[in-house]
Amino acid sequence: MASLCRVGSTVGRSLSRHRSPILLSLRRGRASVSFAQSLAGAPETSLTALDNGLRVASEETGHATCTVGLWISAGSRYESEKNNGAGFFLEHMAFKGTKNHPQAALEQQVESMGAHLSAYTSREHTAFYMKILAQDLPKAVELLSEVVQQCSLSEADVEQQRAVVLRELEEVEGNLQEVCLDLLHATAYQGTPLAQSVLGPPANARTLSRQDLAEYVSSHYKAPRMVLSAAGAVDHDELVGLAKTHFSGLSFEYEGDAVPVLSPCRFTGSEIRMRDDAMPLAHVSIAVEGARAGSPDIVPLMVANAIIGSYDVTYGGGKHMSSRLASLAAQENLCQSFQAFHSSYSDTGLMGLYFVTDRHHIEDMIHWTQNAWMNLCTTVTESDVSRGKLALQASLVGQLNGTTPICDDIGRQVLNYNRRVPLAEWVSKINAVTPSVVRSVCSKYLYDMCPAVVGIGPIEQLPDYNRTRSGMYWLRF
Repeated sequence: MASLCRVGSTVGRSLSRHRSPILLSLRRGRASVSFAQSLAGAPETSLTALDNGLRVASEETGHATCTVGLWISAGSRYESEKNNGAGFFLEHMAFKGTKNHPQAALEQQVESMGAHLSAYTSREHTAFYMKILAQDLPKAVELLSEVVQQCSLSEADVEQQRAVVLRELEEVEGNLQEVCLDLLHATAYQGTPLAQSVLGPPANARTLSRQDLAEYVSSHYKAPRMVLSAAGAVDHDELVGLAKTHFSGLSFEYEGDAVPVLSPCRFTGSEIRMRDDAMPLAHVSIAVEGARAGSPDIVPLMVANAIIGSYDVTYGGGKHMSSRLASLAAQENLCQSFQAFHSSYSDTGLMGLYFVTDRHHIEDMIHWTQNAWMNLCTTVTESDVSRGKLALQASLVGQLNGTTPICDDIGRQVLNYNRRVPLAEWVSKINAVTPSVVRSVCSKYLYDMCPAVVGIGPIEQLPDYNRTRSGMYWLRF
């Protein structure tokens, strides 16, 4: 779950049309430049570490604009039951002004640049970033440094944002996909910090104090846990100089040497059922424990998920869709939509499928989902894998279209891997995946494993958990 807060205006329409260098080179040199050559010509990511541990990473992409921001190892997984939601609360507080720029002045500064100031919080990461014209990079870095280091946290602003957070919690309750996936984490990682939602419970939103928020900042907003990331028309040496000016004083020490350490998160096969026969459609998710972010199994599992794909009744193609499960869903009217996913964290992951269907097709969707998983373990073909690899490569390239997604990719990867993995390296790893690798890796994570299951709505037909559990074995034969 990621939340987005914005202050300021978007940049001009003419500037928003710029494409990534990879897409540009593919488009311009249709006959003369291959995909591999385009990847080889992609700009490199420069990485520098300051004396206090802050990492500065940037990529010159050739755009006329740039995106710059701070990515922090902080999120709901670092919170306790008492302060769960503090990171999300602080995300809102960041836009209420700093010690040098009260809210009106901060907004005026952002508006005067025609910039876009945003933030999001996830389970392991927090980000504050701005999209700007290249000439405004120094001012943007200055404002971001104040947002992170000098957020005012006045009592009046805390109380004002408390009401905003509570309203947003109510709104999220209406997003059943978010609710379903939050409940999936709650049951799969029960008794561990990964079970907590990013937004936190309403009870915490009502009781979190200014002191709680200040303690959260002092505990987690440390230089070694941060990455200053930028993409677009940005000079790396200039960015490093700006980082030294505005972030050299950022603390790298912990009071009492109390360095926050992530506790292990065990996966528990289990289920949550929230039956409501008055609802028109059922929302169901089923998942097994997947691979951690740094695991070599990540790429084969990504290919496997690309083979299963996604589906929506609004898609064209019907029975001719390349995904077997999507084709079957279209022919048999099995569901309104489904989406295969893999959420990876520092030491674990969730590999699963979320679907929306009517009350009469829940059992069929569970059956055919598990059947698709078992096919990955046993009968996946060369053509299946080739299709999955091409779909995955297209997705990776498409997701990096613009300075903001590139900047986000840089920030998250440096936090996860302490480097930016080049797209060419990802593509090389994808190309190395074979049917036997897919079968081997999928058998490791899927075959005879206990799943986590969540059902919301008219779910009378949702199979008994033990029956669903047995489906992870017998569908192989």
